[in-house]
Amino acid sequence: MSKPNKSMVVTPGSPMRSDRASELVRSFLGGRTPATTRAYAKDLEDFAGFMKVPHVDEAARRLLSFLSGDANATALDYRNAMVERGLKAATTNRRLAALRALVKLARTLGLVPWALEIANVKADQDRDLRGPTRGALKRVLHALEQRGDAKASRDRAILRLLHDLGLRRGEIVSLDLAHVDLAVGTLSVLGKGRTARVALTLPDETKTALKAWLAARGAAPGPLFTNRDRARKGGRLTGTSVYRLVRGLGLGRPHGVRHAAITEALDLMGGDLRKVGRFSRHRDLRTVMVYDDSRQDLAGQVARAVAANL
Repeated sequence: MSKPNKSMVVTPGSPMRSDRASELVRSFLGGRTPATTRAYAKDLEDFAGFMKVPHVDEAARRLLSFLSGDANATALDYRNAMVERGLKAATTNRRLAALRALVKLARTLGLVPWALEIANVKADQDRDLRGPTRGALKRVLHALEQRGDAKASRDRAILRLLHDLGLRRGEIVSLDLAHVDLAVGTLSVLGKGRTARVALTLPDETKTALKAWLAARGAAPGPLFTNRDRARKGGRLTGTSVYRLVRGLGLGRPHGVRHAAITEALDLMGGDLRKVGRFSRHRDLRTVMVYDDSRQDLAGQVARAVAANL
């Protein structure tokens, strides 16, 4: 992150120079994990589209040239526009968070004296967190094992990581061969929003699937999971490719497989939030509680009791 630069300081409400806005955006996107950088860049590009300007630097320049009231009014209009577009609450709130973080950096550097105070939209806590059934996952894994070709071995290993370790697709595609240690039985994972990898213990079933894929992949250094398409064979598999892979197997979204794993973990651990929170690597156990409420159908239990009491 850049240190405050006297040449960057502007008078609140006065137009900001383009080079100052560009420097701010570079500082904002720098020093982050590649996945976070891509996500923030994509969010700022969406805001630039809302502002009807061709580049995020110009969108930042215009926003930071406003006084506090106009800037917050713009953020509010942007939030309402995203809601009208039918974006999910999580997407809307992530893009608002990116804007707030950009303005926070600008304030730290003395570019503006104000902050964005527009609140998030209310998240839908009643979304389906169950994911594919255990039976569906078992059938797909068995079918892939029976096929035994290189692509099937790769897909099976990916499904095992999504389910057995509850990994996110971004965590999976960032893996290199060097992050796997089958002898010790660990996998070094770079978690969401983290800057350092952590070693996760591999269950025997997961190790078996990874071993089969590594036999097909070979020992060349580089991405753990590579593309098998003829045109792009050997390149790192992308998050979009993992999404299409899981959808193509009839299992819905990759995150749905993670949902299924967390829900199953709560069942197997008797609702122990602390243990499951370590498994899911959620920073806030309240997120795990949402899964637990959905698993137990607490609202349904109360509804049945109320109805029976009439």
